[in-house]
Amino acid sequence: MSELSAFLTTHPMLWVAIASLFGLLVGSFLNVVINRLPVMMEREWKRECRALLAGDEGETQAGEDEPFNLIHPRSRCPSCGTPIRAWQNIPVLSWLWLRGRCGQCRTRISWQYPAVELAGAVLAGLAAWQFGPTAWGLAVIVFSWTLLAAAVIDLKTQLLPDVFTLPLLWLGLLLPIVLPEHHVTLEDAVLGAVFGYLALWSVYWLFRLLTGKEGMGFGDFKLLAALGAWLGWQMLPLVILFSALAGSVIGIAMITALRHDRRIPIPYGPYLVIAGLIALYLGEPIMSAYLGGMP
Repeated sequence: MSELSAFLTTHPMLWVAIASLFGLLVGSFLNVVINRLPVMMEREWKRECRALLAGDEGETQAGEDEPFNLIHPRSRCPSCGTPIRAWQNIPVLSWLWLRGRCGQCRTRISWQYPAVELAGAVLAGLAAWQFGPTAWGLAVIVFSWTLLAAAVIDLKTQLLPDVFTLPLLWLGLLLPIVLPEHHVTLEDAVLGAVFGYLALWSVYWLFRLLTGKEGMGFGDFKLLAALGAWLGWQMLPLVILFSALAGSVIGIAMITALRHDRRIPIPYGPYLVIAGLIALYLGEPIMSAYLGGMP
């Protein structure tokens, strides 16, 4: 393993290419997760509600007794129900070959599919280029893919599943122990998680006391806690500032240019993800420039 790492270290562009190619494949799988996980969660919630109301966990609605998970049933066109062939799952290329339409009914295929696949490749390639073939570099790749899936799900459904945020949080607390090259100490990771959660928790309750409304979901607290664990508490002000700026600019643009209904909440998770990735790659130079410019 050390010989392979040494070889890839001396051939960095090969490592970037391998990581990017694998990122395309993972991006294709992330599309499955993005589309199916919310449905799986909704089905589970319905089963729990029916069990509480009827006292019978065996009761199911029509169609919900069939297994539905990340593997089964086979992927199909949501419009005509035609099963997706193996070659039609080739990341990006199959979408281009089909010109963004179903091969059977010619219904448009969402831009989400190639966009997520390309994002998975770019994020993996960027981490490979920045951190090299190291354990920390691999951790950052997994971190980035998880953030990507969480952001798209939140954008589509306004849900930030615990299956993403909690493992990210615990992994962020574990990394300082198992990776000596990790730049965040265990103390900074713990403080980052605590301060990250409390920061948005405080904003949530202040907004609720003033307006009687919920300004954000609990998933946002957990996501910022996870970012704090990975990046350290020192990066939290930068993450909060950049996410607020991105949310304000994009939110105003959506309301003014796209006529977004103001009564419909705009998910905050994607902006936290964008800010977290900026802090990961540019946080230290930005903080150094800011602190260096202070009198």
